[in-house]
Amino acid sequence: MNIFSFFKKNIDWTLLFLALTMTFFGMITFYSFDGNNSMFWKQLISLGISLVVFFSISSMNVRYLKNNNLITSLYLFVIFLFTVLTILGSAFNMGAQSWFSLGFFAFQPTDFAKLILVLLLAKYFFRRHLEINKIKHLIISGFYMSIIFIFLLKQPDLGSAMIVFFIWFFMIIILGVSKKYVFSFIIGGIILSMSAFPFLADYQKKRIFTFLDPSSDLLGSGYNINQANISLGSGGWFGKGIGEGTQTYLDFLPEYETDFIFSAFGEEWGYVGIIILFLIFLIFSFRILKIAYNARGNFESILALGILIYFSTHFILHSGINLGLFPVTGITMPFMSYGGSHLIVEFISLGILNSIRKSGLKFNRNDIENTNIFD
Repeated sequence: MNIFSFFKKNIDWTLLFLALTMTFFGMITFYSFDGNNSMFWKQLISLGISLVVFFSISSMNVRYLKNNNLITSLYLFVIFLFTVLTILGSAFNMGAQSWFSLGFFAFQPTDFAKLILVLLLAKYFFRRHLEINKIKHLIISGFYMSIIFIFLLKQPDLGSAMIVFFIWFFMIIILGVSKKYVFSFIIGGIILSMSAFPFLADYQKKRIFTFLDPSSDLLGSGYNINQANISLGSGGWFGKGIGEGTQTYLDFLPEYETDFIFSAFGEEWGYVGIIILFLIFLIFSFRILKIAYNARGNFESILALGILIYFSTHFILHSGINLGLFPVTGITMPFMSYGGSHLIVEFISLGILNSIRKSGLKFNRNDIENTNIFD
């Protein structure tokens, strides 16, 4: 088989096209037609690296991951990175220690940690999903999640900590955990959140108060979300046009390349553009569900669903924050937000999904070995 036939047969071009479309939406949103475009070109370089990684990961055998200690080693390495980061990490954004600054390049291990957690939970549950209601499995899997969760809170990076918790929580729900446990976790989470409130940083407390009363501090803690709402509203149905977002390019909307790129996109593309974005992500999600359904076995199926949760929690929370539905915290929009670390991890995830799809195509769903959690 020549290389052209290999790519034609083994690459899910629809999934890749949808991801590239969302990436293009983000890049064109923070592209300045009359200013400094260093971020655009850096993102373009990151995209090139991401595509190389995607095609490399797509060619591997995903079953290799569950038959050795690679995932466990990667998890321990991530914990090591967080430990070093706590001591040596460079401080950015309200003092959050989440980056290794290497001068010309800044590396953020947080997004890698989220994907490694998905891999670890998939490996842990693929033989134990029928025993999901045994408390020991919930405790052990919750312990894996909690270590990363605590490191992220310490940075502090509340947004990423929430993502890590939701990855674990929704994975056990999908695997069929008892409703009594779900109810207990929700109640426990509410109590824990209320208990943890006094220990939050002052700016985090102000964001919560602003969420409860958006008009209480429009020039302070409520400035970001107020400008985000103005940007979305000013776009109308059809937007102001590419490069014509006045809220964005006059610097009224803060962090429009990352935390508020949804609002910046809405200002330029309007409600119609937002609807198109939601439809693209919906098709993207159903594509991943199809891969999970046709997966060769439990490990592949659980892994695909975990990656879907990883993408979906980012998308829902980011858009919800920009719409004022959730308190403001730093969460990137999949593929759209500026940043090389998260973009590379997202395309690694796509590569894994493609490898799962490729593995599933080689086996009949009626084979015993090919049964998965949907059966």
